[in-house]
Amino acid sequence: TVKMYFPRLSSAEVSEAKDSVSPAEAGAGESILVVEDNDDVREFTERVLRDLGYRVSTAADGPRALELLEQLGGVDLLFTDVGLPGGMSGRDLANEAKRRWAALRLLYTTGYARNSIIHHGRLDPGVELIIKPFTQANLRAKVRQVLDQSAPAEGAAGETLPA
Repeated sequence: TVKMYFPRLSSAEVSEAKDSVSPAEAGAGESILVVEDNDDVREFTERVLRDLGYRVSTAADGPRALELLEQLGGVDLLFTDVGLPGGMSGRDLANEAKRRWAALRLLYTTGYARNSIIHHGRLDPGVELIIKPFTQANLRAKVRQVLDQSAPAEGAAGETLPA
């Protein structure tokens, strides 16, 4: 027998936590494309970001994400899993999207061990990463951090992650 005990959270505490998001942490209507093949993770991420005031579109693979980017005319942030199905990795998607929209900000996510993504203890310059599983608070803070960074210079594509 395994027993697990979790702290109880009252609805008043949940409501108070939602109200405690400062304007600096909330979305200002920026647009985000979430590319994630896991339905549960994609739905969780979409819900959290929408609740924060972001305009969110989603795709389950790279080719569909590129179609959406074309339809939308680009977005403020591409939030993509590193490993995607359909023959296009998150890195491939990001490289193609940056080729078309140089000012696009990127945030990668992965469930793989941190050491498989980071080279010699650090990410490549300009690469932003959040490790799965992430919490609402982690996601909120990381997305805001990436969006608040100055836009990449024209032609600054070329962020790389290992294949």
